[in-house]
Amino acid sequence: MTPDIDAHVHLDTHPTHPSAVQAHLTGTQAHVASMALEAADWSAATTDVLVLARIDHEEPYWAADAAQHLTAAGITVEITPRLQEAIDDDWTWPNYPMPWCTRSEIREVSNQAQKIHDDIRHGHLLIHAHAHDGHTTVAVGTYLHRGGKSVYLHGEDHLRQIADTFDSPAQALLAFEKVHAAEMRPGPAPLTDTERAAIEARSVFDVTTDKSESSTSVPETVPVHLADAGDHDALLDTFLDAHSEFEKWRTWSDDTTHAIHESQTLRIERVHETPARETAWTVAAYETPVSDRMWHLALTDATPAPLLETLLSSLAEGDVWETAIGSPTTEKTVTQATRPLIDAGWKQTIEGGRIRWETSRADAGV
Repeated sequence: MTPDIDAHVHLDTHPTHPSAVQAHLTGTQAHVASMALEAADWSAATTDVLVLARIDHEEPYWAADAAQHLTAAGITVEITPRLQEAIDDDWTWPNYPMPWCTRSEIREVSNQAQKIHDDIRHGHLLIHAHAHDGHTTVAVGTYLHRGGKSVYLHGEDHLRQIADTFDSPAQALLAFEKVHAAEMRPGPAPLTDTERAAIEARSVFDVTTDKSESSTSVPETVPVHLADAGDHDALLDTFLDAHSEFEKWRTWSDDTTHAIHESQTLRIERVHETPARETAWTVAAYETPVSDRMWHLALTDATPAPLLETLLSSLAEGDVWETAIGSPTTEKTVTQATRPLIDAGWKQTIEGGRIRWETSRADAGV
């Protein structure tokens, strides 16, 4: 018999998103339920509240699936009547382009599209370029796991599929450019309305600052890593104005801006409106315009303005550029690059294929 766990999960429909589901957790062992839900791609919205927001609108089905697994693990689950009604609703997609599919087959196609979306969102699938083929969005990218498989993607939202695979990013990009040269744009396509709605659903519970605080409070001096985030978009505009070697690309919508070095081997992506814990900046370097990614750096919108400004300025420095792109990654070059951290007393640890540095207080890290 499965032992009972002191955790209670209350599942209900989302307050603003039509298909998303929210989970409120209570109990001394609520963290057990939280870990189980996060492993199933639920997002932590705030303390003891998780949200399941998908691009295939199948949240009620997967909420029911999660409830079964939690119950089997000894966790108490309560489903509200309105969520249960959504679970029991036998809806289907209007004008579905594959009418021969059964409801379960449609759900499987949608789930595969969801996995592609999640891989892109979590940084496991790097999108090199996208285009519009006259009917839908197509893209080419490379998995940073699964042996580095490169893929050709066709479709949007719940209809996105892997249409072809390639042995290398160079092979994939050349094939993609051969067909879509005129429409080809760097980086991922702009977010769809469905993707934006999912992001909003996951962030609707964010705790906002109490604006009743006195405006006459004495200013507090804080370490640079705790400084105010400032205006990131203004910082990017200032950087681009000062560095003509970076060309600005804007996607079809106003959601994302790309800054690409004239060598095509350093790329900066800025997503303008993201939830607090989502990636807002991605910087990536490549040995050649069509080679595998050498390294990347991801930042959120909470990154302090002084740190971001220093980072952008450093990217344009000649010595930094030559070190980042022209030199092989060896023990000697890593030691040279990280000397300032070591001199400042930061501690180094090895985590698998990664190297991590932290301050002695473990309050900041790289």
